[in-house]
Amino acid sequence: MRRLGVVFRAVALAAVVAVGGAGCDRPAASEPQPESSPSAAPQAAQPGTQTSAVPAAKVASVGVLVNGDGHSCTASVVDSPRGNVIATAAHCTTGEPLDSLEFAPGFSGAAKGTYPYGKWKVRAVQVDDEWTSEQSDAVDYAFLTVAPDARGRSVQSVVGASTPEWGAGPDQRVTVVGYPEENHNPDNRPVMCTTDVHRDPDEPAMMRMECGGFWVGTSGSPWLTGYRGPDQPGRIVGVLSGGDTDDQSTAALFDAKARSVYERATQA
Repeated sequence: MRRLGVVFRAVALAAVVAVGGAGCDRPAASEPQPESSPSAAPQAAQPGTQTSAVPAAKVASVGVLVNGDGHSCTASVVDSPRGNVIATAAHCTTGEPLDSLEFAPGFSGAAKGTYPYGKWKVRAVQVDDEWTSEQSDAVDYAFLTVAPDARGRSVQSVVGASTPEWGAGPDQRVTVVGYPEENHNPDNRPVMCTTDVHRDPDEPAMMRMECGGFWVGTSGSPWLTGYRGPDQPGRIVGVLSGGDTDDQSTAALFDAKARSVYERATQA
């Protein structure tokens, strides 16, 4: 089961989508109005192995994908040369009209929520060819290029980023941060779980996590190693793809193929 939120509907993806950037008449992003600095005092990761997600302090580099008034799926900023790349699940972008797709880092708040760092226009989406042809869970990741904001700043320069790690192996201690849908999360607060993950016995190309509370909407949540707090997110080794229940989640491990997709995004 993929955890796509109610706003976005998956349809077949014919090709990787890319649109123009700086010359567009539409503003690149709304003006950010930070509630607080992303470099606030770090919150230490939970020391033990958790079995259920807990409400998390805002992690500025993690947010939601927005299309119109609704939001669905989680995404996060990953370190890149131009500071303009975010990661999410490939199925979160399938069939989505690119002209209205935006990223809202640090999103929170009831109903439509608030956008403390603004909304950043997505201008290009990159997925693996195997996703385009087969929608294989093993490559259910996407790297999106976002435009600068109205002041010309990159999203990474405003909210920070995790560092992508390629081929880290399936046996990891990770911290996963995501946004469940409103039915399970009326205040639109991120949730967090720190636990050990291992290779999924049913899908050997995937990692598996057993931690409750990752409902619809958490697809695309970053799986982070070395998490030290909101301003030190560590290294991203994959993104949440889905699972049969809220307490069993899977992620495709970032590998050489993922790196190739990421590198396309850095050049878009």
